[in-house]
Amino acid sequence: MTIAPEQPATFGSGGAEPYARALRHEGLLQLVRAAGAVGRPASPPAAGDRDADEPFDVARWSADADAADLTTLDAETGPVLDIGCGPARMVRAAVDRGLTVLGLDVSPTAVAMAREAGLPVAAGSVFDPLPREGEWNLALLLDGNVGIGGDPTALLTRCAEILTPTGSVVVETAPDASLDDSYEAHVVDDLGHASATFPWAEVGREALHRHARRSGLRVAQTWSVAGRTFCRLRAR
Repeated sequence: MTIAPEQPATFGSGGAEPYARALRHEGLLQLVRAAGAVGRPASPPAAGDRDADEPFDVARWSADADAADLTTLDAETGPVLDIGCGPARMVRAAVDRGLTVLGLDVSPTAVAMAREAGLPVAAGSVFDPLPREGEWNLALLLDGNVGIGGDPTALLTRCAEILTPTGSVVVETAPDASLDDSYEAHVVDDLGHASATFPWAEVGREALHRHARRSGLRVAQTWSVAGRTFCRLRAR
């Protein structure tokens, strides 16, 4: 009998599945450093002007894109790939602008919610084979999604592979500009239900330069809106 290989843990999956429950019921979540992991306490994956240890409301991910979000699509012509799209607010925003767009997420619940809303979203990881390899003009890593997989350099290297030669990656960075931290974490909801442990990372705008260089990219633009900071990365 062949045993299928165990799939790597991803944000909020496994355990009591608090992420899926919070998405459906718009609850609160907190990203918590796993027991035994060293370093400072984890901050929520969505960057913003909150305290680092304050729970975040996933209803924000299901709401319409806000003014800060929309700056990431300014002057964009597409196609756009939203990596870790969740319920796909940025996919909806891109569709509203007439852009070709695809959302990508490993959460079956997030994908189902987006598809129920009629949005173009695929289930899977950015490290899987993707449609339009080498043809994406913009890859989005918002809400701290540069932390996916716990290795920002590997993630940005993969993003560089799927872009057009003139394409860009827009990364939302952590509030602490110098932060560069990878660790094991889990997600806990307001009822104390915890996910399985998964690798995550947090990267500030200054530290992002190092990961960009290692992945063959450069930080070409940085801007801040409503307490959130974004960086546009292009090929060197």
